[in-house]
Amino acid sequence: MRHYLLQRAGLGLLVLWAAYTLSFVLLQVLPGDAVLIKFQNPDLGLSPQQIAEMRLAYGADGPLWQQYLHTLAAMLQGDFGYSVQAGVPVSEQLASNLPDTLRLALCGFALALGLAFALAALAHQPLLRPLRSLLAATPALFISIPTFWLGIALIQLFSFQLRWIPVINPSPWQGLILPIVAVAVPISAPLAQILLRSIDEVMTQPFVAMARAKGASESRVLWRHVLRNAMLPALTIAGLLLGELIAGALITETVFGLGGLGQLTQQAVNNQDVAVLQAVVMISALGFVVINLLVDLLMPLFDPRLQHVAGGA
Repeated sequence: MRHYLLQRAGLGLLVLWAAYTLSFVLLQVLPGDAVLIKFQNPDLGLSPQQIAEMRLAYGADGPLWQQYLHTLAAMLQGDFGYSVQAGVPVSEQLASNLPDTLRLALCGFALALGLAFALAALAHQPLLRPLRSLLAATPALFISIPTFWLGIALIQLFSFQLRWIPVINPSPWQGLILPIVAVAVPISAPLAQILLRSIDEVMTQPFVAMARAKGASESRVLWRHVLRNAMLPALTIAGLLLGELIAGALITETVFGLGGLGQLTQQAVNNQDVAVLQAVVMISALGFVVINLLVDLLMPLFDPRLQHVAGGA
């Protein structure tokens, strides 16, 4: 088991290195220069020599390989550099914006799990069997709705038409209700689809027929015998959906005007602030790796057979 965990951690480090290298290359080949965009402003009155000194201070004049190694070594120590536009360490910007994005993402993910399990369970209830086709088609509808369009539609319906949730000066949790729904609905769709298919497959297994033969009710068969075995594929997909969840959170923050990594990323893109963009990419990649490592650790709890596989590895 220990060897298995070390192997998964090594793969996670490889993913982080690949994300850093790819993002560094892509950001460096983009046209424009954040230092020149800010300091060539005539209102600042800086001379060409002073601008050259500023480029030297930010390390923008060094060779690319030297910038690559210097930035990589700094990130390994938790130093993401300085934001050219804000003039403050990027770590300070992350510390002030990341909690808002994490709160939105985690609440949205929890709601997505609830929606997926509710749809899958309702579709297999005997009393709702006539509505099974409608419930099974609901995830396809959810996954086809763009996040930005859903956010605008929610604002139009619940804020402007029904006036249930204020748009101007809402309380902290009131302002999160609609963004959480906008994040959760597209994420819940693939989870619900996987759960529905997994439950249908598990329902055909011999142990389910044996449980029914012993007199177990359909509800007991579903919740005690089927659902636990059907959770494994959904658990794997839940880890893989992290990238989409973060992307949806960034878009939703922009639509609803929320503070967080979405607003920070938008400002960094507009100003070509490479250090901030690189930090956002690495934070997203780190979250992806950590979540998938946790999924690998949780899967043996649901399927004891995987404990022997991990131990053998």
